[in-house]
Amino acid sequence: MHATASIDGTVIAETDTYEFVEGNVYFPPNSIKDPSTTFTPTSHSTHCPWKGDASYYSININGRTLENAAWYYPKTFDKAAHIKDYVAFYKNKVDITKED
Repeated sequence: MHATASIDGTVIAETDTYEFVEGNVYFPPNSIKDPSTTFTPTSHSTHCPWKGDASYYSININGRTLENAAWYYPKTFDKAAHIKDYVAFYKNKVDITKED
């Protein structure tokens, strides 16, 4: 089991343990590369009726910013506790590869 998230060939997350939920790979927080320089929290949020309220990051990479390209659930409902703080990415903004 292995998953990678990259932008223009630059790896921003990589892990051998991930959660796959509703067609999205959720990366554990410790798999994110350079989170303090690459990921910027935004004020954007969304609500999922079974996961909770999602918070978002913009990704700063290779001289450009991808607005609200990643999300995570800082507080989850019970059914989604396994993805608390895990990070997922919009597939139209970040290249995701996964091997089971």
